Amino acid sequence: MSLPSSLTGWLGYIERQHPQSIAMGLDRVNAVRDALLLKTGFPLITVAGTNGKGSACMMLEAVLGCAGYRVGTYTSPHLLRYNERVRIGGAEVADDALVEAFAAVEQARATTGVPLTYFEFGTLAAVWLFCREHVDAALLEVGLGGRLDAVNAFDADVSMLMSVGLDHMDYLGDTREAIGAEKAHVFRAGKTAVCADRDPPWTVAAHAALIGAKLLQLGRDFDLQLQPLQWSYRGPGGDRHGLPLPALRGDFQAANASACIAALDALRERLPVTTGDIRNGLVRVENPGRFQLLPGRPALMLDVAHNPQAAAALAGNLAKMTGYRDTLAVFSMLNDKDIGGVVRALRGHVDHWLIAPVEGARATPLAELQRQLRDAGVVVDITPCANIMEAMDHAYRRAGVGDRILAFGSFLVVAAAMTAARQRQFK
Repeated sequence: MSLPSSLTGWLGYIERQHPQSIAMGLDRVNAVRDALLLKTGFPLITVAGTNGKGSACMMLEAVLGCAGYRVGTYTSPHLLRYNERVRIGGAEVADDALVEAFAAVEQARATTGVPLTYFEFGTLAAVWLFCREHVDAALLEVGLGGRLDAVNAFDADVSMLMSVGLDHMDYLGDTREAIGAEKAHVFRAGKTAVCADRDPPWTVAAHAALIGAKLLQLGRDFDLQLQPLQWSYRGPGGDRHGLPLPALRGDFQAANASACIAALDALRERLPVTTGDIRNGLVRVENPGRFQLLPGRPALMLDVAHNPQAAAALAGNLAKMTGYRDTLAVFSMLNDKDIGGVVRALRGHVDHWLIAPVEGARATPLAELQRQLRDAGVVVDITPCANIMEAMDHAYRRAGVGDRILAFGSFLVVAAAMTAARQRQFK
């Protein structure tokens, strides 16, 4: 059988190679990693957590880029293009490079005879590219949990745990303690582990102690102090003052940034950065789809928030953005998420809901979405739509110039909303 020659062809191919979209375990990815002879000689930072992973990766990439380092960054999922997942030197990797990487992974996989999931294929392809390009450092975002996630096939020099909340409970457990234990398995013996959760479950520290990781805990080993227009950091690598608030929206982003500084301080002998590099990186960082405000009237807010913890942060951000008349929410979620918990966090900030199923087998049916909203206490109008594009069209026709549209609940919602906004811009 001939192998694909285009990125589109490869993405279809790797989707078909395993009967399950999610199959936890490291045996398969370890076998193919060894067949590829992957050796990560560069400093490696692994980033896990319920929320905050993507923001941390983008901050680290921005700061290290300002310091002159060529960084490989692997994140997931993507919004509009697969290329968003793999970046080198701050730029998305081109199609032909991804095609080469997938071909190399498939050649190695064929020698082992094991199937790989879509995410496992992507993880190995990204690291293969980082090794081939001899990057100065690499950032790997954990996809699901930590212990059995494909990213955990690679030993990190610094591991980060951004937060521990109730999500993916079918795979990780139904308590914060169980989920924290799964995520803490990205820690490595004798290496620094940074925890950005002020109140993590006890299992996080217990696992760090068990394996001999050097745990740095927000609020204990490092911390921050917010001022009106700037903030200060204190930590084991020294204090840093007069730092700009991150360009990413939300007060919690300063806590994410403090964890990034703690991680960089742990690598200062191999990747030294200055306070100036940190300042420049924080004002330049971008992370599309995370409380992102698109210009125009009505205003369009985009947020991938898909669990109660992220929804609570989104609600806090919305409350601080005054001056709008009504908020129209374009909303959907996948059927394995806590829809009621998310809706309860946002219901007081939405004046009209426009709901629709997203694409894919995990989509929540329209009738179920409507039932979940009513059960969660929504009393305002709900407009059912056939799909997110139709919901966006309804929102734009209904919203006045003083209103705002909020598209949230899933990466799939945000991607469709982005597409709708672009199409409207060029009409």
